[in-house]
Amino acid sequence: MSELATLQDLFVDQIKDLYSAENQLVKALPKMAASASNAQLKKSFETHLSQTQEHVSRLTTILDTLGEKGDGKVCKAMQGLVAEGAETISEKATSAVKDAALIAAAQRVEHYEISGYGTARTFAQQLGHNDAVSLLETTLEEEKQTDQLLTTLAESVINPKAEQGHKTRK
Repeated sequence: MSELATLQDLFVDQIKDLYSAENQLVKALPKMAASASNAQLKKSFETHLSQTQEHVSRLTTILDTLGEKGDGKVCKAMQGLVAEGAETISEKATSAVKDAALIAAAQRVEHYEISGYGTARTFAQQLGHNDAVSLLETTLEEEKQTDQLLTTLAESVINPKAEQGHKTRK
């Protein structure tokens, strides 16, 4: 564990944490896509996988600029979120309910990432790392768009379909 004596140290630590988180997602998203039954949801996970690979690339660029490497830090929060997603995948549920559960798990991840990228961007602004600010802002906006896409998909298609099972069981 490194010492966090300055805001710069904390910024580097946050970037490494995000780097670890995104790399974990690169491994988890294909499993989520394979588990989704709704074609739009499957496609959204596949699209976000491509974005996540780009997020890793942006973080690598930031780390390179800072003269740092991304290894050595494990994002424990993402480990937990990914583990919950894996539990969701293994749950016995109807396809519509499982899709709703996958969206719930994915949105927890998105909200964690939105928080992390927002914080890192603020630190980069304070420290005058303008190139990093731009890269982090781009990723932050993509995370927000993914979250909104998942919300729209849940509210318009997935959740109503999952609710139908409840109505037929009454």
